[in-house]
Amino acid sequence: MSQDQTAQTGPDLTQGVKLSDFENGKLSGHVGDQEVLLAQSGPDIFAIGAHCSHYHGPLADGLVVGDTVRCPWHHACFSLRSGEAVRAPAFDALTTWQVERDGDRVVVRKQIEPTRRQRESSKGEPGQIVIVGGGAAGFAAAEMLRRKQFGGRIVMLSQDTAPPVDRPNLSKDYLAGSAPEDWLPLRGDDYYREAKIDLRRDVEVTAIDPAKHQVKLSNGEAIPYDRLLLATGAEPVRLPIPGADPSQVHTLRSRDDCRAIITAADGAKRALVIGASFIGLEVAASLRAREIEVHVVAPEKRPMERILGAEMGDFVRALHEEHGVIFHLEDSVERLDGKRAIFKSGGTLEADLIVAGVGVRPRLALAEGAGLTLDRGVAVDAYLQTSTPDIYAVGDIARWPDPHSGATIRVEHWVVAERQGQVAALNMMGERTPFDAVPFFWSQHYDVPINYVGHAEAWDEIVVDGSIKNRDCVVRYKQGGRVLAVASIYRDLASLEAELAMERAASTAA
Repeated sequence: MSQDQTAQTGPDLTQGVKLSDFENGKLSGHVGDQEVLLAQSGPDIFAIGAHCSHYHGPLADGLVVGDTVRCPWHHACFSLRSGEAVRAPAFDALTTWQVERDGDRVVVRKQIEPTRRQRESSKGEPGQIVIVGGGAAGFAAAEMLRRKQFGGRIVMLSQDTAPPVDRPNLSKDYLAGSAPEDWLPLRGDDYYREAKIDLRRDVEVTAIDPAKHQVKLSNGEAIPYDRLLLATGAEPVRLPIPGADPSQVHTLRSRDDCRAIITAADGAKRALVIGASFIGLEVAASLRAREIEVHVVAPEKRPMERILGAEMGDFVRALHEEHGVIFHLEDSVERLDGKRAIFKSGGTLEADLIVAGVGVRPRLALAEGAGLTLDRGVAVDAYLQTSTPDIYAVGDIARWPDPHSGATIRVEHWVVAERQGQVAALNMMGERTPFDAVPFFWSQHYDVPINYVGHAEAWDEIVVDGSIKNRDCVVRYKQGGRVLAVASIYRDLASLEAELAMERAASTAA
């Protein structure tokens, strides 16, 4: 057998399959050497690439909703009709095939060539859109503008030296040494040139002039805009303690930050991670993969208890301890003396590498200077527009009216930022599309993924289905009997179903 044949799974769909062979409306097979998913939605049957274009998640384990299919791993969403990635974190479309019915059999014929309808520019469409920020939200907005055939100019201004990168990978596989650097860019340099996106790296925007519709750069240049998108993101909180020199205490936000940690890890024997946040613990796991002794110090009783509750917090601690991480909880670093950390408890620790993961703060200086309304972030409406006409805000800085919780919220999640960038792009082009996606994030600790949908700042009940200890569970966070958020471990379909239930509940309430 050839390698291609060996890789083939399921039946040859060109020979046809019976409808009775479908399980839960889905069937995996192949066309030639390509894996294909058959999915049924009502009376219609579609054929689409079997794996998500984000991290190659198996769509056969996902959820069909209307004429879309959702990835079980990170909740990307694809149109079954066109293959388009209609919801981040995926951006690349999937291949689709022509499906024919022959009695009770379904036959897949030829691949459908993608078609792009020419879009006519509207009278009110902006001539130039400026995006401040080169992270998740900024990239997603620029990509969506060009995907929807926006014909005007796009200028993206980024403080980073790197092009937009897959930031979740910085604290995970790339830092652990199991992913090459060429995995990091969301798109290669050729993409920006071919898409006519004027990406300017390593530039600083110093001010916004709403009256003149301009942004000003540190070099004195003024760039005009018809629509402006603020996607300035957040910056790591620096330790306000003696001896915490930025050249010695690393933080992780950019590719350059990650490179600096990797360089410092080379030859290091012991690392100190200050803070038991998601980022802090992912860094701890990655450094353990490099066989470095890792200590974590944090003031809380349990890691991540504020977000996940006591039982999940105990599980996360035990998981890291299984892999050799040493915790110093209910303690903090009072000062640093070179490589020596002095704890509030009186203990000390010598470390070759120190990483601080004590949270981030939104970058609000530009918004404040422009006179935008602030509310523990930049206040935006359901369409992600700020208090000032023609200026939108997305990502870590945006506080928006969340239809699911009924509160105005600001969250620092990668997927939320991407989806907000996509919606803002549509609205800057003249649409009126509300942002109503359910917040979602994932975190990876060794071989254990934790998915989280919804948003719960407080709860009065936690309901566990399954076993947290056995790494097979759904955890529901409730307030007044209503589910605000759901965390899961190896219950991918349940996570998707929880997301869908929250969407439908919000739609009914509206």
